[in-house]
Formats: sequence, structure tokens, C-alpha cells
Amino acid sequence: MKKIALLFAATILIFSCTKKTNENEILIGSYSSNTGATATFGVYQLRGIEMAVAEINAAGGINGKKIKLINYDNKSDSDETLAVVNRLITQDNVVAILGEATSGRSKIGAQVAQQNKVPMLTSSATNPDVTKVGNYIFRACFIDPFQGLVMAKFMTETLKVKKAAIMRDIKSDYSVGLSDNFATKLKELGGEIVADVSYQEGDIDFKSQLTSIKGKNPDVIFIPGYYGEVALVAKQLKELGMKQPMLGGDGWSSPDLFKIAKESINGHYFSNHYTTESKDPKTIKFVQDFKAKFNETPDVMAALAYDATYMMAEAIKNTKEITPENIRNELAKIKDFHGVTGKMSMDENRDAIKSAVVVQVQGEEYKLVTEISPN
Repeated sequence: MKKIALLFAATILIFSCTKKTNENEILIGSYSSNTGATATFGVYQLRGIEMAVAEINAAGGINGKKIKLINYDNKSDSDETLAVVNRLITQDNVVAILGEATSGRSKIGAQVAQQNKVPMLTSSATNPDVTKVGNYIFRACFIDPFQGLVMAKFMTETLKVKKAAIMRDIKSDYSVGLSDNFATKLKELGGEIVADVSYQEGDIDFKSQLTSIKGKNPDVIFIPGYYGEVALVAKQLKELGMKQPMLGGDGWSSPDLFKIAKESINGHYFSNHYTTESKDPKTIKFVQDFKAKFNETPDVMAALAYDATYMMAEAIKNTKEITPENIRNELAKIKDFHGVTGKMSMDENRDAIKSAVVVQVQGEEYKLVTEISPN
């Protein structure tokens, strides 16, 4: 963190020579983890953004101007995130940014965007602290207090059990925050946490934590981590003969989850932002178009990024003059936006208010179990 702080202090002082811009183009930046530990998040995020941009431009652009997207790979790295977001603002002169998938790196990018008063809209960072960075930071997804409530309600009302163990990634803002929110909500609903153990991104052996949990005999194991470690935990859970269902959050959603875990992940549950089983015509068309373009089913990162791009386009369309400040003001006004992940509105904290779904992993598919509204 010291290295990041020093880089941040240095880079915010950099103001590069202004590039000439095409008055018929709107420069929008994005940064995504296209390589590294959470690479599938970034790859699908970028596909969702690029698909939306192509559609918007093909339909005439925004008030006659075409979007020019500038994307950088942050390599799933905090220092690289700081560098590329600074580059987007001080060298590329973008008027708005579509932010990274994870909460930790989104907070880093948000600090740079807020410092320079450039609006940033993250598609999937659910930690509440992301938008608390400042009034130029927005999100197109629900936040962890709601996601924690969703899984606590699912556990007690649908599975009808009370005792949970938690496995949290102590280096992840997302995992720590969601673990805390789940624990609070579960206790409010009459449940209890019988074990709370930790790991960190990059770990590959979880048997000591699972053995510790096994002795406490919980009904479920809540592990709100990212897909790479979750998949390994699922395999080792099965090897130890443990039968408890695992519960998690949207960080599970990746094609690599089943590729790594295979049948070990089958039957476990997580909260998500949308389902490909939706009967909404808008969602159906998106899934069909994505399959036609990429020859695979769109995951949630693609869907959220697609929605975020259209949300940003709507805000820009409503400005009288395209400036970062005006875009910020219009993003704050968005109400009843109908995206492929559902209907949503920005609240006073610049967080999207929307429903969540709980899905069960069945092979490469996520089967809808229930939908839970924020009301």
C-alpha cells in the first residue's frame, strides 16, 4: 500500500500535453483485468463494453457523435491500475471512465478519477466504500449489504438452516466486506456463525481451514471469494468428505469456476446480478447476440459491463455540453434504467438499486433458484 500511495502522490501531479481530439468522437476510457488472477472478469467485462459501444455507434452514436473507447489492461494489479487510470485521464483526456470489476482495484481507480473530477462508473464492484470515495464515482450493481442480506435470507428461509461457517479472503475488500455483511444479517435473522477462518488470493491448500470448520459442524459454508480459490475449496471440500453446501457471492461467476472445480462445485449456491434464464426480451436478445458474436454464453461481468456502457451513454446523451461535470450530473439523475440485468435507479449514494438472484451451479450453467427484491 505504501508503494501505491507514493505512486498516487506522484502521478496526480502529472499533466501531460493535451492531445488533439476529434470533435465528432466521445473519448471514453475503461480499465479491466484482462490478464492475471481475475482475468476472466476483465475479458468478459471488455467484451460487454465493446459490444455495447459497437451497437451504439452502429445506431448513429450519441447525438451524432461516435464513441471512441480506450481500454487498458491493469493485469489484475493494484499498481498497474493506478498507472492506467492516470494515463486515461492525463494523457488520453477521456471524459468518463468505465471501471474495473473488482472492489479493491475499483477503489484505487476511483481515487484518481475523483481527484481529477472525471466520472467513473464501475459495472460490478459491490463493496460500499467504492462510491464513498467521492461524488464522481458510481456503480451499476447492487452493494454488499444487500448481497449479504440476500444470502442470509436464502440460507434461513429457503434452505431453512441456521449455522454457518465463513471463509474470507483477508486481502480482499470485497470478501471481507461481504463476510461482515452476511454475518450481521444472519444474526439479525436468528442464525449464528460457528467458525470464521481466513485465506488469501493465490492460496492453493485450504484443508487446514476446512478441517477446522468440519469440527464445528455448520449447516453451510459461506465463502464470498473469487472463482479461482472457490473452485479449489470446492474440490478439497469433497476430498474431505464434507457435505455442507457452499454459499457465495457474485465473485464466483466465471466460466473458469467449473473448468477448475469440475463436478465438485455442482449443487452449491451464489448470489448474482442476472440470469440467462430471464424471460425479459431485452435479456434474451442480449444473450442471443452475445452468443452469435463470441460463440459462448455471456457471464455476469459481460452483462453488467454492457449495462454500464448503455447507462453512461444515456447520461452523455442527456448533457447539453459533453463535459465530465455534466456527465456526472446526469449519471446521478438516472431512474428506472432498463438493462439486461434488470431495472435499476441511482440512489443518493450513487449506487444502483436493483434485485438479485440466487443461482445453483449445475455444470457450466447457473440455474435460477429465487429472486430477491431490495424492497
